[in-house]
Amino acid sequence: MPTYQLEPDLATPEFLDLLERSTLAERRPINDPQRIEAMLRHADLIVTARDGELLVGISRALTDYSYCTYLSDLAVDVAYQRQGIGKELIRRTHEAGGQQTNLILLSAPQAVEYYPHIGMTQHPSCWIQRSESS
Repeated sequence: MPTYQLEPDLATPEFLDLLERSTLAERRPINDPQRIEAMLRHADLIVTARDGELLVGISRALTDYSYCTYLSDLAVDVAYQRQGIGKELIRRTHEAGGQQTNLILLSAPQAVEYYPHIGMTQHPSCWIQRSESS
């Protein structure tokens, strides 16, 4: 059973390692450690799941604490998936960001079927203007 906590000072190497073990690395700038560091430092909420000392899950979010919480990263180590860790990270992130906020996320292609399973509703319109470095 993992332990969960707010971890605003999470180390960049640990985050990078988990991104690799979760497959989220495919869609993150893992070859740019400074950018990864900035992603961590500018997040409003970082909720982690650990098995002992090992980081096995993370939720990284931006929030205004009153209307919306954007869950920008949800990653769970492949070896720890299907144990409810992602669902618990989402719950704790929403709680910390404010239960009155709308929790918003963009799904990884492989996870599209997961979110309705845990009670989330798909939004019909989302618009993205990609950066040149994405």
